[in-house]
Amino acid sequence: MVHVNFLRKPLPSAKPVALSLLLGLSSLTTAFAQPQWMMQEQKLEPIVEQIVAEANNNSQLEQLAHELLDVVGPRLVGTPQMKNAHDWAVDKYKGWGIEARYEEFGEWRGWDRGISHIDMVYPRVKTLAGTQLAWSPTTGGKAVEGEVITLPDVRDSVAFKAWLPNVKGKYVLISMPQPTGRPDHNWEQFGRPESIEKMKKERDSLTAAWNQKIQATGVSANSLPRILEDAGAAGILSSYWSREFGSNKIFGSRTTKVPSLDISLEDYGILYRLAENGHKPRIKVETDSKDLGTVPTFNTIAEIKGTEKPDEYVILSAHFDSWEGGSGATDNGTGTITMMEVARILKKVYPNPKRTILIGHWGSEEQGLNGSRAFVLDHPDIVEKTQAVFNQDNGTGRVANLNGSGFLHAYDFMGRWMAAAPRDITRDIQTDYPGSPGGGGSDHASFVAAGIPAFMMSSLSWGYSTITWHTNLDTYDKLIFDDLKSNVILIATLAYKASEEPELVNREKRVLPPGRDGQPQQWPTIRQPRRTGVGY
Repeated sequence: MVHVNFLRKPLPSAKPVALSLLLGLSSLTTAFAQPQWMMQEQKLEPIVEQIVAEANNNSQLEQLAHELLDVVGPRLVGTPQMKNAHDWAVDKYKGWGIEARYEEFGEWRGWDRGISHIDMVYPRVKTLAGTQLAWSPTTGGKAVEGEVITLPDVRDSVAFKAWLPNVKGKYVLISMPQPTGRPDHNWEQFGRPESIEKMKKERDSLTAAWNQKIQATGVSANSLPRILEDAGAAGILSSYWSREFGSNKIFGSRTTKVPSLDISLEDYGILYRLAENGHKPRIKVETDSKDLGTVPTFNTIAEIKGTEKPDEYVILSAHFDSWEGGSGATDNGTGTITMMEVARILKKVYPNPKRTILIGHWGSEEQGLNGSRAFVLDHPDIVEKTQAVFNQDNGTGRVANLNGSGFLHAYDFMGRWMAAAPRDITRDIQTDYPGSPGGGGSDHASFVAAGIPAFMMSSLSWGYSTITWHTNLDTYDKLIFDDLKSNVILIATLAYKASEEPELVNREKRVLPPGRDGQPQQWPTIRQPRRTGVGY
């Protein structure tokens, strides 16, 4: 593998006593340490200069983010917001002179959130911070009051079944109560070593005991909500803490008749402590979500038609859908508005590309890359003649890592394309060539499986995994627009250079090393999308 680091480190200062010798050595070191092209003042190609100027002086990113995240909101597959997002995007593209279309690939359970209220009414009154999980059933707009109870410690599945009638008309807490709401980094900054060790031991002990509690019921954690609702529970309460202040992972409901609600860490803790200490807390829940039946799932596709090779493609890739805890800002509003801004700029400064530039806003990525997998299977003619795919889907940070996705010659063509971009953007990017094919974490993997050079624009974290990824905190205020502008310039330059490349690049795949079992690893295969679904 070839690892390239564009970091430039300053030389140490020299003492006057051996100045001439050190200057000579210093010059030699500099010459060996850095390629000649990095020592010279960079002259950008005219198109790249225009890309940089347009991205910096006329950026539309903040307005796009506002319209998508504040006005449209989260884009859960099967919801009206997903269709609203499509209509919005088509209208924006039309205003830029870019054709965009709707491509249906399947169907999903339709759902509309509606209003929700969650209040503790005994032993005191408190409005609780919480939300319905995606596709949660409704209370029909009625306020349903009930006692809150915890799961019991049972000896075995027989004892659990004997206990089940106790849930009738009650809300059941099904998540482990957390011993602390402070993330580990906060403990490590202020805690004494013995306090940190004590906390971690307590958490590990509670986790082991909780896993044993669930195991003793004889059912899996995923099956538990359905069993409890069948036994007559009024609703299911969970809290999936993301190990960051105020952050919970928000996914989908596993119930079909009673509401499933995620409660913030501390409000969940209040209910749990009250129930465990015999205070019999009561809550009142009112939800007005709507089951919309079966609705279409779709991709939104835009194109800037090529002139010399219109049946060859460069694809800008980002999934359109999101979970519903926040507004889907960093997963994947950032990727969406980045690719839209790239398309806008290219249409303005490079209106007649050699190859067709296709922008894929994929649907139902969160349920298994369904939109991009469907596109690969439904458009073999496009896929076969795709030059490269540039995908972004992991937060708001500037691109920090590029992996060659296992293509043996990625170092050659990606290296040349990256060299055309401004050095202040590429200098800190770590590259790994030829790298390894993606296993399915984002949409580029759908194209890699088809043998197409597809690359993940991997971004700096900005706390992505704990703060915003699939959480209630994935919102507009977390966006870093300076980093997004850098990404727009980089990706627009790569798309321009990929379009101008004389021929389709070499797609030869590397021989993968043995896996942990010692057996040869195999290149990923094309997988079927889920073209029908009901939820989680």
